[in-house]
Amino acid sequence: MSRATPLLQETIKDLYSTSGGFTCLRVADMGCSSGPNTLLAVSNIISTVHGLCQATNFELPEFQVFLNDLPQNDFNTVFDSLPAFYNQLKKRDMLCHCFVAGAPGSFYGRVFPRRSLDFVHSSSSLHWLSQAPQGLKNNKDTIYMSDMVSNEVFQSYKKQFWDDFASFLQSRAEEVVPGGRMVLTFLGRSTPQPSSKDCYVYWQLLAQSLFDLAAQGLIQKDYVESFNMPYYGPYSAEVKEIIENEGSFKVDKLETVEVTWDPLDFDDDNEKKHLVVDKGTPTSGRNVANCVRAALEPMLASQFGSNVMDSLFDKFSEHVDQYLSVEKTKHFNIVISMTRK
Repeated sequence: MSRATPLLQETIKDLYSTSGGFTCLRVADMGCSSGPNTLLAVSNIISTVHGLCQATNFELPEFQVFLNDLPQNDFNTVFDSLPAFYNQLKKRDMLCHCFVAGAPGSFYGRVFPRRSLDFVHSSSSLHWLSQAPQGLKNNKDTIYMSDMVSNEVFQSYKKQFWDDFASFLQSRAEEVVPGGRMVLTFLGRSTPQPSSKDCYVYWQLLAQSLFDLAAQGLIQKDYVESFNMPYYGPYSAEVKEIIENEGSFKVDKLETVEVTWDPLDFDDDNEKKHLVVDKGTPTSGRNVANCVRAALEPMLASQFGSNVMDSLFDKFSEHVDQYLSVEKTKHFNIVISMTRK
């Protein structure tokens, strides 16, 4: 989110200048979740508009903010955090009328009334599919795609993403006003080939951890063989093609950002990407495992049982440590800004 902030700010500034200002800026954050980062994008948007208003001597508009996620999202925790959020705005001299509401529902369908939004934001959400591809065969050795993925499996995943992303665009096209903007950030891959390491290695290590538990008799092997991750990391050219085919939005800018697996590893020197890191240090593996657990535990617990989650992520931590002792790898992120035609 931090690396995507400059493009977010640039898009807000352009929206503000082309619109001539707002009485009320209507914003939706799609896939907001319920952790400490939930209101970070909203804070960045308000801060950007506040700076523009100071520079132009315009009055700060009101903000109507809709936080969207699936109905089972913990909206109560989000709402409990609002007083602290408003206090932080006040401390930064950005006290404004900001009205926050929850908007439960899948963003692969309509969530808001027609032409009711000026700006849509989504971070780290659109790589999650509405469902795993149906009827997958010959994919028992992994939970996603491997370096030996068959064309059949790849095409099934690709079709599911293309259908889902097109549905997302069609739904937002109904809800965003002409000239409105969207900024989307999600995981992708660096090459057209699905066998690229930034596409499959992460999930292969998790699959290996699940098979380890099966070998120990902690879970059933056929549960692992039948499980497919509802995830797809697209190539940037795919994303552009889907947007152009759908036709409602114009791509203003598309950037790619690489971020280390370990969130506490701040080395962004791409030339050091493949350096060997110190062996025998469990820190990176545990950091990565904690991140994955935060995102995936509910899904994995429903398939394999909550009683094995500690063992699963201990195994995953070990496999990640072993992998990172040989090669340092990064997530490949796509950041895209677009305008509603």
